[in-house]
Amino acid sequence: MRNVLEELEYRGLIKDYSNKEEMKELLSTKQTIYCGFDPSATSMHVGNFVMISLLMRLQQAGHKIIAVVGGATGMIGDPSGKSKERNLQDNETLKNNTESIKKQLEKFLDLSDSEKGLILNNYDWLGNMSMLDLLRDYGKYFNINYLLNKDIIASRLDAGISFTEFTYNILQAIDFYHLHKEYGVNIQVGGSDQWGNLTSGLELLRKKCPEDKVSVMTCHLITRADGKKFGKSEKGALFLNPELTSPYQLYQYFYNVTDEDAGKYLKVFTFLSIEETEEVIKEHLANPGARIGQKRLAYEIVKEIHGEKEAEEAVKMSQALFNGSVASLSKKQLEEVLGDLTIEVSQDEIMLEDALILAKAASSKREARTFCQQGAVSINGEKVTDSTYKLSKDNALFNEYNVLRRGKKLYFLIKHV
Repeated sequence: MRNVLEELEYRGLIKDYSNKEEMKELLSTKQTIYCGFDPSATSMHVGNFVMISLLMRLQQAGHKIIAVVGGATGMIGDPSGKSKERNLQDNETLKNNTESIKKQLEKFLDLSDSEKGLILNNYDWLGNMSMLDLLRDYGKYFNINYLLNKDIIASRLDAGISFTEFTYNILQAIDFYHLHKEYGVNIQVGGSDQWGNLTSGLELLRKKCPEDKVSVMTCHLITRADGKKFGKSEKGALFLNPELTSPYQLYQYFYNVTDEDAGKYLKVFTFLSIEETEEVIKEHLANPGARIGQKRLAYEIVKEIHGEKEAEEAVKMSQALFNGSVASLSKKQLEEVLGDLTIEVSQDEIMLEDALILAKAASSKREARTFCQQGAVSINGEKVTDSTYKLSKDNALFNEYNVLRRGKKLYFLIKHV
């Protein structure tokens, strides 16, 4: 059995252990390990992929993993990291979210054999528990002072926390206990913001099963070089659902990270070996301007989340934008790459100099003519020096789009409507 801890630590994934030596000892033999996923949205995001990739690495090391979707705890709402009470989801929304999260997890985890992996819904054991069962069988093991000292609860005392969210900690502890008794789970993993929830599960097991060896560990919440929380782009979260965040958008995000983040994220997000990772970082540092680290990172993470075909397509789209060969793109690709830069024109045709002014790529006809004469303007990848050149549907790509480029990076999508 390969002990995976050294690799996890090399990748900078692990933040806290309940007991590192105990964890190392447990992982020296095959273990059943679980992690919970909150169905608070229809899709997980790249931040969640850190935990998914952790389970994948543990599974590849020979351990059995169980992913638990919180169909029951999702009805309560985890107060971790929240400054105010969550709005409760209705049953239909929660049911749909739970199913969507389950399908996403199925894509990444090996479920071909129940001895390799399972996906469970904690509603199956929490959903029918009576209030008296909760209070008698579990509540008596939790001292109020113990719970009040939890950061996830203490941080909410001034603003206020409902009894509903106050009990979340206990419900997650019950998950660990149930999975330990029914599936032999000895290890729970989670994000560092889950430390209070994980240790409550540990506390419950130590009281109810004092002879059993159980342990927990948490992952760092990934941040950028500037210290900001990872996973947010200008448009919001980077979702795993390609309909919410396309493979190209995901590729572009990682292609544009800093040099420092590129090296860090290669370790966290990719499944390159340690040797391969170090070689890419070495090549990158030798010539940072070539963005070797960013290119490999962006390709690998898109391949891992969406597949090799989508990763190759994202590379092609990015290269087309860089070298100006936009005519090689399909209509869908063109709209995805430049859709945010669309400028609609209703007339049958428009002179190039007028299009430059309309796009605010030139401040006057004179400046527009100068740009053209200097060879700084292209249409659909071809340089045009005549500022009176007419853009129309007849010479447009797909009889709809003319791609206007000024200089190396300034693009506009002229749409003829």
